[in-house]
Amino acid sequence: MKHLFPLCAMALMVSACNGDKPAHAPQIEQTQQTTEANQAAINVTFDEARFRTDIKTLSSDEFEGRAPNTQGEKLTLDYLTKQFTEMGLVGANQGSFLQAVPMVTYTPSEQQSITLANLPLQYRQDIVLSSRHANEQISIENAPLVFVGYGINAPEYQWNDYNDVDMKGKIAVILVNDPGFAHPEGTKFNGLAMTYYGRWSYKFEEASRQGALGAIIIHDTKPASYPWSVVENSWTGPQQDLVLNTDEAKNRIQVEGWMTLNAATQLFTQAGFSLPTLMERAADQAVNVDLAQTANIQFANKAQYADSYNVVATLKGSTQADEQLLFTAHWDHIGKDETKQGDQIYNGALDNASGTAGIMEIARQFAVQAKQGNGLKRSITFIATTGEEQGLLGSRYYAANPIYPLDKTVAVFNLDSTNVYGKTKDYTIVGKGQSELENYLADAAKLQNREVKSERNPASGGFFRSDHFSFAKYGVPAVFAGGGNEPLDEATSTYKTQMQATMKGCYHNVCDHYHESWDLSGALQDLGVYYHAAHTLGNNQDWPGYFVGSEFNHLRPAK
Repeated sequence: MKHLFPLCAMALMVSACNGDKPAHAPQIEQTQQTTEANQAAINVTFDEARFRTDIKTLSSDEFEGRAPNTQGEKLTLDYLTKQFTEMGLVGANQGSFLQAVPMVTYTPSEQQSITLANLPLQYRQDIVLSSRHANEQISIENAPLVFVGYGINAPEYQWNDYNDVDMKGKIAVILVNDPGFAHPEGTKFNGLAMTYYGRWSYKFEEASRQGALGAIIIHDTKPASYPWSVVENSWTGPQQDLVLNTDEAKNRIQVEGWMTLNAATQLFTQAGFSLPTLMERAADQAVNVDLAQTANIQFANKAQYADSYNVVATLKGSTQADEQLLFTAHWDHIGKDETKQGDQIYNGALDNASGTAGIMEIARQFAVQAKQGNGLKRSITFIATTGEEQGLLGSRYYAANPIYPLDKTVAVFNLDSTNVYGKTKDYTIVGKGQSELENYLADAAKLQNREVKSERNPASGGFFRSDHFSFAKYGVPAVFAGGGNEPLDEATSTYKTQMQATMKGCYHNVCDHYHESWDLSGALQDLGVYYHAAHTLGNNQDWPGYFVGSEFNHLRPAK
């Protein structure tokens, strides 16, 4: 017997669920037609058993961690295609559910010879390096090392860590995050809320623009928001990227990676500098310092070219079918590491089998409504992306090569790791304050008597770390939301504490397994917020935009 989770909390008749009246009705003008449509949404029911089955299947050992260009990818694509077909959705790519994403897999050797400032460093233990070039051998001799603070060139903040330094033939040594983390009370950057300048992807991009030979980021757990184990697990073994054009490949740094804080401290001491002192200086002002030391790096490298695939499924709208709402979730994870003893599979149950299962369950409900004559006016498309773990590759490719024009794309709702810790009183919007799209989530959350809040740890830069960001860069309003920090009741709080202990250290680790004991009521609660927000936006003519103060406001400004 299936256990069904009723979304009566979504309705204006929420009192039938909990005896309380909603704080207030959605602040969106109602017509008789939209009222009837919303009434239809009230009756939508998510199937928890089916939701669990999707998570369990996608994160099973059989799927081998769902790395792109593996047997795990083939199984995943077949599974998603079958599910979307059975729902009645159509393949968006001229009838096909698959959008090819040209990718290259770089595999650095595990045997690496790395010496910085005459200090031999151990691969994985002290440092991880890779190269996004099709060179069979990476050989760097006596390359000067230059400390460039946070590695930022931001004219709007009057900040340039590369000022008056020629980086040609040199390796940049860079701090993680941005200066706002060190001085949250300051006026530059965004305090504890990481800007894009704090992301590793930006730092490697900027080092490339500066003509550097390589770039190494100093890992520090607090400003990075994750331990060294995440770096080691994510940055070793095969690394995927989009196929670069000739100019991009020519200008990209030859070697990139991370080193531990301990190894960096030894390096700076060897060079005659205090790393803590330079870190303080770098947080106050733009800085670059020639360390008067060199790097010697040698390792074998292999490049293999093969397409991976996004899965793209559409439910066509009625009267505004050329206007699209998108739901995204990445199907990929890290795969397997055969060099490990014991468990070798990164199952990725929470990250992100749960999100992929979430968009499938939302898709099923919209499909059911459409079959019953309550379909949306606007079209709605579900994209299960590839290569998110390697740098948002699938979403970056779709945004640059959209099947549906981005100027006809109204909004993007992104799911990445759903709430397995039970129902909450609040609802988290990551990077809150970006766009008018958030108002739709706030209205839907109020129907569940939940208060919308920002994420607890804005320093992690969550807004820049998942697939919605690929669309934000083009001005499409995109949100990443779900969960909360306030458990619904004491019993939920106790369960959450216990489950957090069970899941501790499992982010990007082999212990991210599916648990039968997961309380998924909070995840289904969150699906309801996304569903109701999309349902409302899918039946009106609103075009949300980015607020003044958002870096994307100039691309699609709020009204």
